Amino acid sequence: MESKTTQGKEIALLFGTFIIAICGLVYELLEGTLSSYLLGDSVYHFSLVIGLFMSSMGIGSWLSRFFEENLEKSFIRLQLIIAMVGGFSAFILFFAFAFIENYDAFLYLITILLGSMLGIEIPLIIRILKESFSLKSNISNVFTLDYIGALFASLLFPMVLVPQLGLMQTSFLFGLLNLFVASMSWYIFRSIISKRYLLYIAFVFVALILGFFYSTKLTTIIENKLYRNNILYSQQTQYQKIVVTGNSHRIQFYINGAIQFDSIDEHRYHESLVHPAMLSTPRHENILIVGGGDGMALREVLTYDDVKHVTLVDLDKAITTLFTTHPLLSKLNHHSYQDKRVKVVNQDAWKYIENANTLYDVIIVDLPDPNNISLSRLYSQSFYRLLKSQLSKMGVMVTQASSPLFTRKAYWCIKKSMEHTGLYIKPYHTYIPSFGEWGFVLASHFSVDLSKLQPTDKMKYLNHASLTRMQLFDADMSEVEVKANKLSQHALIKYYNEGWVKWYEE
Repeated sequence: MESKTTQGKEIALLFGTFIIAICGLVYELLEGTLSSYLLGDSVYHFSLVIGLFMSSMGIGSWLSRFFEENLEKSFIRLQLIIAMVGGFSAFILFFAFAFIENYDAFLYLITILLGSMLGIEIPLIIRILKESFSLKSNISNVFTLDYIGALFASLLFPMVLVPQLGLMQTSFLFGLLNLFVASMSWYIFRSIISKRYLLYIAFVFVALILGFFYSTKLTTIIENKLYRNNILYSQQTQYQKIVVTGNSHRIQFYINGAIQFDSIDEHRYHESLVHPAMLSTPRHENILIVGGGDGMALREVLTYDDVKHVTLVDLDKAITTLFTTHPLLSKLNHHSYQDKRVKVVNQDAWKYIENANTLYDVIIVDLPDPNNISLSRLYSQSFYRLLKSQLSKMGVMVTQASSPLFTRKAYWCIKKSMEHTGLYIKPYHTYIPSFGEWGFVLASHFSVDLSKLQPTDKMKYLNHASLTRMQLFDADMSEVEVKANKLSQHALIKYYNEGWVKWYEE
C-alpha cells in the first residue's frame, strides 16, 4: 500500500513538472507578444525576452544550490510566488505602459524574476524525487516532461489561448495552473507542511480568479488610456490585436496599436491608393486586393462598372468578418462584401499568389507597414516578382509604401525593390491628416503620367491638380540611396524603424 502511495506522489510530481513547463513557456510567449503589440518590432522584443528569460533560468539553477533544507516547502512557496507574478504579469506590463510610462523596466524585472524562479524549479524537483528514482532516470523523466510541456505550450498559445482568451486572461489562467501545482504539492506533503499554507493558497486563488473574470474589464480600462477615443470593439485574433474606437459619427481602426484608418480622412488614402492604378489601365475585369480587409479599397474598386471579379486576400478572417457584419463598419465600406463580384480568401498572400492561375488587370497591395519580418517579406523583391507573374499585359499594380517623410529610406527601399520586376515604376505621395505625408508606388508594363489621368466627379479628394502634385517630391522627401529589400536581408525593417525613431523617440 505504501509503495502505491509513493508511486502516486511520484506521478503527481512529474505531472506538476509537465504543468510548470507549459506555464514557463507561456509566460515567455506572453511577454514577447505583449511587447511586440505595445512597442512593435517583434523580432527584437521576442529575442530580448527569450535571451533574458533563458539567462535568468541559468541564474536560478545556480541559486538552487543554496536551498538545502525543507525543499518541499521551498517548492510550494516558489509556486505561490510564480503564480502571483506570472498570473499578474500581463496586467502589470499593460498598466506600466499605459500609466507609468516605464515599460522596459517592468519588462526586465518580470522577465528576470520569472526566469530565475523557473530556473530554480527543475533542480528542486529533481532533488525532491531523488529518493524515488536513480539519478539517470530522475533527470531523464523530469527533462522529458519539461520539453514535452514546452512543445505543448508552443502549440496551445497561438492556436487556442491568444485567440480565445486574449493576453491578460491567459496570464491569469496560467497563474492558476501554477497555483494548482502548489496545491497538489501541499496535499502530497501535507504531513510535513503547515496548514497555514492553505491560507496562502486561498489568498492567491481569490486574487487570480478575480483577475481572470475581470480581465476583460481591466483590459478595456487600460486600452481606453492607450487610445484617444472610446473603444467600440476589441479582439485579440490568432494573428494580431484589432481595436475599433470612436462613435457613430467617426471611427478609427487599429492593428497592434497602429492606426489603419480614421473615417474622417480615410477617403484620401484609399482614393490615392486605388484610383491612380485603376485609371491607368482600360481593363478592369479581374482585380486582386492583397490585404485591405477593412473593405475600403474594395469599395473604391467597385465604383467601376466594368469590374467583373474582385479577389480580396487577407490573412485574418476576423477582420474581413468584422467589416462584413458590424453595422457601423460595413456601412463605411458601403457593404462591399455583399457584392456578388467579390471573392474573399483568408490565406497568406504569398501562398495564394504562388498557386494563383489568373492574370489580374489591377493588383492593389494594402498591407500594414513593414515593421516585422512577416510583413517585410510582402514588400520584398521576390514578392513583387511573384505579383508581376500574375499581372496582365495591360496590368498595373500599386502598393502603399509608408511615409516618404517620416520613413524616407523605407519608402525608397520599397520603390527600389519594385524596380527589380523590370516594370515601369511611378512613386507618388499625398497628405493624409491621420498619417501625415504618405507614399505609394505604382508599377506597370508601360509608363504612367498621373497628370494625364482623368478622375471622375465621384471622388471626394482626387482631381487633376492633386494627381499632378502627387508626383512631385520636396527635397527632404526626394530619393536617397538605399538597398532593395530581400528575403535574405530585410533592410526595409531597419530603415522603417530608424525613421520612426528619428521622428518620435530621439
